[in-house]
Amino acid sequence: MFKHLLVPTDGSVLSEKAIHMAVALAKENGATVTGVYMVRPFHMTIYSAEMVGYTEDEFQSADRERAEAYLTTVRNIASEAGVQCDTVAASGSHPFDAILDTAKQRDCDLIVMASHGHGGIRGLIIGSETQKVLTHSHLPVLVVRPSE
Repeated sequence: MFKHLLVPTDGSVLSEKAIHMAVALAKENGATVTGVYMVRPFHMTIYSAEMVGYTEDEFQSADRERAEAYLTTVRNIASEAGVQCDTVAASGSHPFDAILDTAKQRDCDLIVMASHGHGGIRGLIIGSETQKVLTHSHLPVLVVRPSE
């Protein structure tokens, strides 16, 4: 059915749940998995506390270390299940674009990603990368939601 699954990660617990789901589906279908993390660009406009006090080089270095840690988690989960896996530290201004570009470049046929479930006004204000992927993707997207 599916031959190549893309699983974005942001390092969250819910994201890890999506990784386990993608790996399980890949194992059932004899498919491969590609994990992707978007290395964030440095902006002079501060949007997260971790950017305060960082130079551009320091910020990029810290985010690349974060990417490696999160992508190592994807590789380890896939390896434990015996699923072939590769990873990508994509860059760009918008995570949904990085996700869709990686899916296209890697010839993926399913995207498995987490949704933190921010709906209503909060979802509109903070935006939803999952919603943007759903809106713009030509591929099927499996959304992993928080357990209640």
